Amino acid sequence: MSTTRPCPPGDRGPEPSGVSGVPGGGASTASATQRDVAVPPSGAQSAAASTPPGPPEASGSSGPPGGRQVRRLSFEDQSGVVPLARDFTRQALQAWGWLPAATADRRAAAEDVLLVVSELVTNACLHAEGPDQLGIVCDNKVIRLEVTDRGAGQPTPRTPHQAGRPGGHGMFIVQRLCLDWGVVRAPGVPGKTVWAELGAPA
Repeated sequence: MSTTRPCPPGDRGPEPSGVSGVPGGGASTASATQRDVAVPPSGAQSAAASTPPGPPEASGSSGPPGGRQVRRLSFEDQSGVVPLARDFTRQALQAWGWLPAATADRRAAAEDVLLVVSELVTNACLHAEGPDQLGIVCDNKVIRLEVTDRGAGQPTPRTPHQAGRPGGHGMFIVQRLCLDWGVVRAPGVPGKTVWAELGAPA
């Protein structure tokens, strides 16, 4: 398995794989994990956190405060995947105590997470034949978002970024808001997992 860091700034345009519109439609019931799985904390970048998401977790509990919490959402046969992903993420943030926010800083941190989820899922819709799965991993310091898709291209922030022009803002926003982000590919498996990490509110 290889991890690819973001490429140097450059405008590479959309991924070469098939382009599809953002699926629309109302909210629908997803195949998703509604319970957390507590994993004992390990090193800064554990192997589990670096691997692409697997099947939805079937069991677990809220776990100890210091444990790693994991939730996964499958987008198979779903429409309206961007609002679905935001709602799923908002529920996770509520379960983990990020929402409702007690301070403006905590509220801003939660909104950043929701915005990054929206951008990653939208990017998969526009440039990678749609997302397959959303994974959210949280510990006391970092929340990690993972969006798996079937695209072969490499997401890259468009440079120079032109705020007044439509389009080209998604990965720029991710780069600006996140501590780090990158791409994980599994050998012999089509597609990739785009991940991004944000700091937990103080």
